[in-house]
Amino acid sequence: MQSHLETQYRFGLPVLGTYRQRESTGKIRGVYLQENEAVEPIFSVWMQPFNDLGMNTLTMRDTGGTDHESFDAVGIPGFQFIQDAVEYMTRTHHSNADVYERIQRDDMMQAAVILAAYVYDAAMRDNMLPRKPLPKAATAAQAPAKQ
Repeated sequence: MQSHLETQYRFGLPVLGTYRQRESTGKIRGVYLQENEAVEPIFSVWMQPFNDLGMNTLTMRDTGGTDHESFDAVGIPGFQFIQDAVEYMTRTHHSNADVYERIQRDDMMQAAVILAAYVYDAAMRDNMLPRKPLPKAATAAQAPAKQ
C-alpha cells in the first residue's frame, strides 16, 4: 500500500506544507514555526488580517506530539496552530466526551477562516514554502555498530 507522500511524488504533485489544528475547539492565537526561520516573514504578512480575531503570535518554537512532525522530518514544512486550550487534557480530549456538541461555534468559525486563508495563500504562492535543511544522514562510520 502506498503512503500519501508516495502518491504525491508518484504523480508529481507538490506538497506545499501541512497545517495542524490539534484541539477541537479554542481560538487560534498564532503558529508554531517549528524552527523554520525562513517562513516567519511570510506568515507574518498572512497573519495580519486576523489580528483583530486574536491571532497575533508567531513563535520559532517546535511543538511535538502531533501529526505535522512526520512531514517536517522529511523536509515538508509542517506547522501547528497555537490555540486556546479549552478543556484540553482535562475533560474532553481523546475521551468519550470529545464530541461535536462540545465544539464552540465561534472558535470553529474563526479557525475555518484562518486555515482556509493559509491553505489558499500557500497554494497561490509563486514558490514553495521555505524548507528547513534536512538532517544529515548518518554515514557508515557514524552508524552504531551491529551486535
